[in-house]
This record gives sequence, structure tokens and C-alpha cells, in this order.
Amino acid sequence: MNISSIVVQTAPKYLDEVVEALKQSPLCDYHFHDAKGRIVVTIEGEGVEEEIKKLTAIQEIPHVAAADMSFAYSENELDAERDKLEKEGTALPEWLNADQVNVKDITYHGDLRKKF
Repeated sequence: MNISSIVVQTAPKYLDEVVEALKQSPLCDYHFHDAKGRIVVTIEGEGVEEEIKKLTAIQEIPHVAAADMSFAYSENELDAERDKLEKEGTALPEWLNADQVNVKDITYHGDLRKKF
């Protein structure tokens, strides 16, 4: 399952119309908008292809000036990376799952295994 956030842009004079079209659409879930015409929605799909079809359909809604993916989560990619680590015999560092680690103390330098 893939989940992606989409930022939709429209002219402020069409904002209510586009927001209503998105709310009524089976393509996405509406979350919020601002007075400048920026609208945030999420889409879901079994794969990237399904998400792209939904994104394209959103872009074709009347008065949508732009609709672009902002963030994406792919469950399959996460599972594939976990499988890859297991096959390589690479274990995740124990400190990544430790409750006492303060996230502010983590500095990323390209490889979390070398943090401590």
C-alpha cells in the first residue's frame, strides 16, 4: 500500500469549487486548505501506477493549476529494505529501538549504524 500527500494549487476565486470537488472525489482524502489556494489531500494506491493515475485525475479537475506529490510512503519498499537487511545479515542497531535515546542526540552522517 502506498500513501502520498498531494499539494493542489488553484486560484483563490476557485478555491471553494475545487475543495468541494476534491471532497466529493473518490480519488483522495481532503485535509485542509489556505486562502491562497493551496489544498492538501492524500491518495492511496496498491502501487505507484495507481497513485499516478489518481494524481493525473486530480490535475484534470477544472481550475486545478497544479497538483504535485509532496511526501510518499510505500509499505512494499519498506518491507523490501527490511528483507534486504535480513538477507545481508545486517542487523539494525539496537539503539534505534531504545526508548531512552533522545532523538535530538541523533546526527545523520549517511549511515546510522556508525552513530555510536
